[in-house]
Amino acid sequence: MNTLAFAFRASARRAPLTSARIPRASFRSSYRKFSTEAPPPKSSNTGLYATIGLAVVGGIGYYVYSSSDSAATTVKSGAQTAKSALKFTPTKADYQKVYNRIAQKIDDASDYDDGSYGPVLLRLAWHSAGTYDKETKTGGSNYATMRFEPESLHGANAGLHVARGIRWISYGDLWTLGGVAAIQEMGGPKVPWRPGRIDGVAANATPDGRLPDATLGQDHLRAVYSLFRFNDQEIVALSGAHALGRCHPDRSGFEGPWTFSPTTVSNDFFKLLLSEKWVWKKWKNWQLMMLPTDYSLVQDKSFKKHVQAYAADEGLFFKDFSAVIAKLFELGVPEGQWVTSDPWIMTSTTDHQETK
Repeated sequence: MNTLAFAFRASARRAPLTSARIPRASFRSSYRKFSTEAPPPKSSNTGLYATIGLAVVGGIGYYVYSSSDSAATTVKSGAQTAKSALKFTPTKADYQKVYNRIAQKIDDASDYDDGSYGPVLLRLAWHSAGTYDKETKTGGSNYATMRFEPESLHGANAGLHVARGIRWISYGDLWTLGGVAAIQEMGGPKVPWRPGRIDGVAANATPDGRLPDATLGQDHLRAVYSLFRFNDQEIVALSGAHALGRCHPDRSGFEGPWTFSPTTVSNDFFKLLLSEKWVWKKWKNWQLMMLPTDYSLVQDKSFKKHVQAYAADEGLFFKDFSAVIAKLFELGVPEGQWVTSDPWIMTSTTDHQETK
């Protein structure tokens, strides 16, 4: 793969764009390099990302089923529905304790990326839910099938082994709750969430190709998101998650962050898409980057009007992002499995500090 990306040279910027908020996790004393030598070809070592997430949340709970056939999954789904009806489930307070533990772990990343596990936890939650297909009603967050091959080896999931690992709740609940915690703890909006997902088996794993390919454009984005019935506004709002984290050459084939504050949820991704001149370059001394799928958002008239709206109004972006990410995290879960009919708002670390 010839690794190219839209980028601009660091020296071209006189004053870096910064978020209005200061991230919880302060940057390390020296600002990390945003690019290195040209990355090697894209590989499919998906194990990396999910392992980090699991290691981050490891030891927080256990709710894993040991069945080995798909019929057992149907039985477990029915059992979960029955338990919901009988309210034979942990309380919100129990899930809040899991959230709190994840929040404590987010900034314990040492030298991993920018000192925060938040972005990788959000990516794990996104990719675990983003495999849903409305036609076949397969995929989504319900079975947490990224634990199994071949889904764990899909190229789009490369590196996620770093994020797959806690237990007394189901993996699907754990991973999506981790995504909620990541968003809220990195300065983002409140995200409604509720438990009820169950753990599936290897036979439930989805085929490759359901997640976006970063090298393609707007037609591809619409084709992928049509599997969820997401509209253009929802596609653009969800893309705003690229304010967080960075690409890695051993995972996606690209390298570098999208914004100057990769551990803070903000609308900087949209601002930079519009304010900078992005050019197609080989990797060499570039400070920020945008993927071809990102750039397509300003090449398409329908997408661009939403980019402009979010760049101008962070509050609007937060509102729409919260709605679409909550919708994404619930894809594939039968209504009868939910523990509560009304989603919860989990208390963030900032909320705790403000009440003291």
